[in-house]
Amino acid sequence: MIGVLAPQLTWPAVPEIIHGVAEYIESTTYEIVLYSMGAERNHSDVLDRIMGMKMVAGLLAIFPGELSHLLTNRFKQGFPLVSIDDQVEPATLPWVGVNNIASAYEATQHLIDLGHRRIAHISGPQSYYCARERYQGYCQALQDAGMAIDSSLLIQGTFEPASGRECATQLFSRDRHEWPTAIFVANDQMAYGVLEVAEQWDIRIPEEISIVGFDDNSLSAHIKPSLTTIRQPFSEMGYKAIEALITMIDQKHRRNKRRNHDRYPMDQSIPLKIFNGTMLCVSSCPPTWSLAHRALSLTCSQLMRSASYLYLFWPEYP
Repeated sequence: MIGVLAPQLTWPAVPEIIHGVAEYIESTTYEIVLYSMGAERNHSDVLDRIMGMKMVAGLLAIFPGELSHLLTNRFKQGFPLVSIDDQVEPATLPWVGVNNIASAYEATQHLIDLGHRRIAHISGPQSYYCARERYQGYCQALQDAGMAIDSSLLIQGTFEPASGRECATQLFSRDRHEWPTAIFVANDQMAYGVLEVAEQWDIRIPEEISIVGFDDNSLSAHIKPSLTTIRQPFSEMGYKAIEALITMIDQKHRRNKRRNHDRYPMDQSIPLKIFNGTMLCVSSCPPTWSLAHRALSLTCSQLMRSASYLYLFWPEYP
């Protein structure tokens, strides 16, 4: 039995990750048991109960956040663990995630290529590792293009749609000449809020303001206007994470059969695989001032460009 520790299933990414997990598990003799972490629960108690029952041979932790330090302690004690995380920097746990810096850079560069020079960024909480990395990618793209980082165009949200609405209202409440011509939003949830406010203000998207999100949640393909976004390969993340965990469990079983209890490193023959994700550019336009020259510039793109990368991080396994 393998445990899967997940946040509330209403999180948009979780069902897709679980789908990838289930797809791989079907090819094995293992079964999974799902533990959900509600916001109101004591997460450390949940972990203690899982470990105390001794029912699972390993644990896949999806967005464990504050539990990461406890999971690290369990991993150091020899318990097989893999984390899919976006809140803390991977350091001491096997970790699956995307290259947020490269993806955010690509999203921002896409807007720069269209001719935008006033590009706002609505970030996630800076306590989140992924939010800091996406901000870093945004800044790096501007700097490489010789553009200054305008602090007035930087607003921090919470990754929730309501904060997207609040941040958009802050931007659009300014004098029109202070508006950005494009906004890179750190996740799709907040981008939905931005689109909602734009509709209320009769702002045409993307003709007046281009918006790029991050995640490509299932809802993003159905909203109007369409959202340009970075696609995170959530299903592949789940697939590769559970594959890595089962490899770790099997290695532990082989070690126990050899009755060799010395520390040994994770099998280094397992490569660090990188998967190309995609940037879906479905509704981005040049800024309004350049529309007359659209024939000479990049137009609304229907292309799919390589953007994000899936990483497997392997520390030494006890």
